[in-house]
Formats: sequence, structure tokens, C-alpha cells
Amino acid sequence: MSALSPPEAACSAAVQDELLATLELQRTAYLAHPVPSFQERKADLLQLKKYLLEHKPGIVAAICADYGHRSRHETLLVELLPVAGEVDHALKHLKAWMRPQRRGVDLRNFLGARNRVVPQPLGVVGCIVPWNFPINLSFAPLVSIFSAGNRAMVKMSENSRHLCQYLMQTIPAYFPRDKLAFFDETGGVGVAFSQLKFDHLLFTGSAATGRAVMAAAAQNLCPVTLELGGKTPAILCDDFPLRKAAERLMFVKCLNAGQICLTVDHLFLPAGKTAEFVALAKEIVLQRYPSLDSPDLSAIIDARSFTRLTDALQQARAQGAQLVQLIPGQPWDAASRKIAPHIVINAPPDSVFHTREIFGPILPILEYGSLQEVVAQINRGPRPLAIYPFSNDGKTVQMLLERVMSGGVSVNDALFHAGQTDLPFGGVGESGMGHYHGREGFNTFSKLRPVFYQAGFSALKFLWPPYGKFATKYLDFFTR
Repeated sequence: MSALSPPEAACSAAVQDELLATLELQRTAYLAHPVPSFQERKADLLQLKKYLLEHKPGIVAAICADYGHRSRHETLLVELLPVAGEVDHALKHLKAWMRPQRRGVDLRNFLGARNRVVPQPLGVVGCIVPWNFPINLSFAPLVSIFSAGNRAMVKMSENSRHLCQYLMQTIPAYFPRDKLAFFDETGGVGVAFSQLKFDHLLFTGSAATGRAVMAAAAQNLCPVTLELGGKTPAILCDDFPLRKAAERLMFVKCLNAGQICLTVDHLFLPAGKTAEFVALAKEIVLQRYPSLDSPDLSAIIDARSFTRLTDALQQARAQGAQLVQLIPGQPWDAASRKIAPHIVINAPPDSVFHTREIFGPILPILEYGSLQEVVAQINRGPRPLAIYPFSNDGKTVQMLLERVMSGGVSVNDALFHAGQTDLPFGGVGESGMGHYHGREGFNTFSKLRPVFYQAGFSALKFLWPPYGKFATKYLDFFTR
């Protein structure tokens, strides 16, 4: 999921010059007009939505070309639909977000004074985008960035070549370069990009690359928002209907061929329920994807990822795991880079399926005897980007929410908390830091600037040196 090129690659001098020139162009424009009006921000948001709607066929075709095959419906569902919702939500609430907040004044010291928190644009925001949702993960942040009144530079992934070229050719008709600029990954661009003196940097990708981005940004003391990944578990409890869980879980696991940082990485099942769940999963998946060449089944992004996944399946089988292929025919096809959805049972603890993020249409099952075992096992690892408890018992759900920390939660489903326009999205610990979407996105890309307005008469006058009896009594009284 890396959005940076390999560390040995070096960015060309011409591209470095272009990055620096664009940053200078945008910073100059920001300094000339640092606080866009509501109407200007509204116009930017409407322009984002207009671009997506007018270029829907071109965007769908470009992403499909990057994947080899990507379901048209999935692109509309997970890319364009959420961004349109983000724009609509921002337009509805932007005036309120922009309004200065009144805050209380410490009346022990200041009589007649006023406090305000004034949200102001930061300036130029950098955005490093992965390949798995290239429109969603570039345009949804742009909604927050533009709502807050900023300008943006966006670096796309090396696996989004067709889409990036399309964006670079068509975006200038909608936004001037001093407002928005896209950059392709031609080798070393991601490294150079993360070293720029942005006012804020948003990175979405792997934890390993996130560390490199954060280290580079630290040289400029540039604040970062990191949206990373990890091993996100689903926890199916005894009281939840098995068929309903299987319908929801297999939809999320097969979506985008499992290439989602928030997909269900593995499933905890009550002991003895695996056989029934597998039978239901086979039935459900076969109804949705009759064969490997189904147009609704997306391809794996590149040959390296395809080989990684197929090698992991074969390795798990060699280690004694049971592989359950959920649609008939060949298990995978190298030419189309499609892999049939699989369930993996009894994979050994040192299997790659238990030690790293899967990022494919493969679902390992782990049986448990008690929920305390599940809690302990999850807490032994890094904090996940999300957890997905399935239970109709409120006390059980509350226990899991209190005992297991994660970036987000979807209860009785998976993934969909990230699609809610009024919920903040972000990880915790090794799954990320910071939030965006909705009001939290506006706040992330704003400086919430505290402003104190002193009254005409200052009570501090009585506390000026030389300190007398009044100052002594006053300070002793309020610090008793």
C-alpha cells in the first residue's frame, strides 16, 4: 500500500524543481490571500464535485486500467459516492465550522475581557495517496483541506499511473495550479515530496512507509496526519445470527478484492462454528461471483502483490492449513491477476496470514473459547485501525469497546464507520495518528487560533510590581 517509491530511487532534478516551484507558487498565493471567504470555499467544494461528475467515465476507465480490471460499480461505490457525500456534508456545515467560537474568560484575572477561538487556514497542505482508493483518498481529504481554506499538492501512487495522467491533464481546467496540483510517481518523487516544507502533510499507506514520511516531515517540524493499516479483526459473538454475519463479512472481504486497509483481516469465531460459517460463505460468495472472470470481481493491483498472496496461500497449505476456495474453477489466474476468495483454517501462528496485513481476498478464521481470549490476543499486537464486533448484546459490545482500543469501530458490520461523513476517521498507535472527515477534517487542516481581547480596564493593574498586600492576599486566596 506504499505511496512512496523505493528508497534507492532518486527524484530527478527537473521534478524536484517542479515540486519546489509549485510549493512557492501556492505559498505566495496563500500569503496574498490567507483567509478565503465562505463563498470562495463553497465554490472550491462545488468545483470538486463538478469535476468528479463530469469526468466519471474517464476516472472509471483510468482506475480500471491501473488495476488491470476494477469493477465499475466498485469504483462508483467506494470512490465517487463517498466524496460526493463529503462535499454535500461540508457545504451544509461549513458556515458553522468557520464561525469563531466564544470561550469563557478567567474572571479571577480579567474583567470585561473576551476569548475567541478563530479557525484559520494553515496554508499549503501535502497529500500522499495510495493506489487502492486513489480518488477517495485524494478528493475526500481535499474536501477538508479546501473547507479549511488551504491549497493542496497531491502525490499519487506509482500504481495509479493512468489515473494520475488523467488528473494532471484535466484538473487544470477546474483549478489553477496555485490552488491544486497533482504529481505522478516517476521514481523518488514521494521521498522528495515528504521533505517539502508543507504546513501539514497527510499520508495514507503502510506503517513502514509512514515512519519514513514522519521522519522526513520532522526535519521541517511539519505536522503530519498518518492513516496507516494493520490487522483489523472481526469478532463474531455467540448471539449474532451466523448467516447475517457471513453476508456482511464476505461483502466487505471481497470488495476491491480485499485490498482495503479497513477490510476484515481475520475473523474470530466461537469454537465449533467454523464449518457452518464456511458453508454459508461458499453459498453467499458463489451467488455474488459465479466464476473467477466475473466482472464484479476486481483484480490484484500488480504482479508483485499477486505473487505475494498466492505464495502465502501455498505456504500456508504446506504448513498444514486448510484452504477453502469459495468459487469453483482455478484458484487464481496470473494473466488477469484475479484470485478466488479463500478462507484459511488452522494457519500456524507464524504464518504470514497472522504476522502481516493480508490485503487480499483471503480470510483466516481463528476459533475462540471465551471473549477474554480474543481481547488478550488483540491487545498483544499493535492497536488496529478498526475492530468489528458482531453482537446484539449491548453489554458485550460495550466490554469490547472498553477493553480493545482501535482507530474506529463498526458494530454488527465492517468498514462502514469510515463512510460516515460526520464521524472522524483515523488510526491510533501503529495504525495512525490524527483524523479527518467532517468537522474533524476541517479542524485538522485549520489552526484553531486562540485570541484574547483585553478589556478597556485590566484587573491585572492591581497585580503589577512592586507587589503589595493586595497582590499577596489575592494570590494566596486563589492558590489556597
